[in-house]
Amino acid sequence: MLHKYRKMKFASLFIFQLILMTMFFVFVRYGGDKDYDVKGFEDVHVMIFIGFGFLMTFLKKYCYSALGFNWFLASLVVQWALLCQSFYHMENHIIYVTKKTLLEADIMSATVLISFGALLGTTSITQLLFIAIIEIAIACLNIWLISSHFQASDVGGSIAIHAFGAYFGLGVSWALGSKKKAAAAGAEKIDTSTYSTDMTAMLGSIFLWIYWPSFNSGLTHSNSEYQRALINTYLSLAAATVTTFFVSSCVHNEGKLEMVHVQNSTLAGGVAIGSVCNMQITSGGAIGIGIISGFLSVIGFSFLTPLLKDAGIRDTCGVNNLHGMPGILSGLFSVVFAYLASAESYGPELGDIFPALTSNDTGARTSSGQALSQLEALITTLVISIVGGIITGILARTSLFDPLQDKEKFVDEVEWELP
Repeated sequence: MLHKYRKMKFASLFIFQLILMTMFFVFVRYGGDKDYDVKGFEDVHVMIFIGFGFLMTFLKKYCYSALGFNWFLASLVVQWALLCQSFYHMENHIIYVTKKTLLEADIMSATVLISFGALLGTTSITQLLFIAIIEIAIACLNIWLISSHFQASDVGGSIAIHAFGAYFGLGVSWALGSKKKAAAAGAEKIDTSTYSTDMTAMLGSIFLWIYWPSFNSGLTHSNSEYQRALINTYLSLAAATVTTFFVSSCVHNEGKLEMVHVQNSTLAGGVAIGSVCNMQITSGGAIGIGIISGFLSVIGFSFLTPLLKDAGIRDTCGVNNLHGMPGILSGLFSVVFAYLASAESYGPELGDIFPALTSNDTGARTSSGQALSQLEALITTLVISIVGGIITGILARTSLFDPLQDKEKFVDEVEWELP
């Protein structure tokens, strides 16, 4: 009986795929030539399936699962995200799918993959499916609140995608309580990397680094805004990379470089600039944000991650240091630059970047009001993600979702036929 059950353990995922197919038949139609020229879709696609996938292959006995489950989950979640996001914008109960909605779904799927990074190696595929379904539904509600209720600017998704995904995943991790049990398991320490797995993870980092400007700029409205987002993101990434190498050597006892810093903290500039990459922050400001984020991320890996472990929160990939804290930083920068925004500095682009902020004589929102809305969006995101993650984690640890035993964590052989 157990053998037969194991053969059907992926049945729930396939059933969900059939449900998605039915929903697409009922609700989805082609959008014609609308948004056919949206930029960045192909690049973001590479980030989702190669960048995120290979970045998580650093565990010495979990490479198949890291790459394979990333591919599997992303393929399923993109479909679910397209529906969940579009339900808020239906026309006569119909969803019109375009290149832009596909891009938005790809970006939304990054939320789940970020959370997956926190849970890597500690959850079964059934748990991951359940967590992904719930997370996308909650994340789409949150992004609707940010864009429609608060009318906050977050073009690169640092608040709605990166911060949300990181703290939802950490909330789940805390609820699962996987760290203390794994530590007690004893003997061999398998949640570590090897020389070869670190090299494959570095491949993921490089792909993410190269394509990150497309991720941040894909949903901009004008050519000048698009170009500004590209420039700011690229400069911030470059500055974060230089800072990472410097700070990594400083925190090491012998002045050596830590591979975990180079794999992750070099990307922190892309997260920290996300919410403000399309704003008038100046190129020097972009570099400054990159420097701060690189420093913050390395310090997080060196000192904060061990504290989270002691508190019973496992963060396998360090998503708090790459996505969480830099996402919060980006949200705080958006408060500052929203307060400084004016019609004189932005011209006709002001309404594109801050939809609720035009001119005071129309009774529209003031710059201080916009700054407050940015802060409210950030705080709301943190509350929803943490609370939602904890509740989801409590539900996911029940036997219904086939949680892993201690000896089954961080090893591919549970789910894969190995050579």
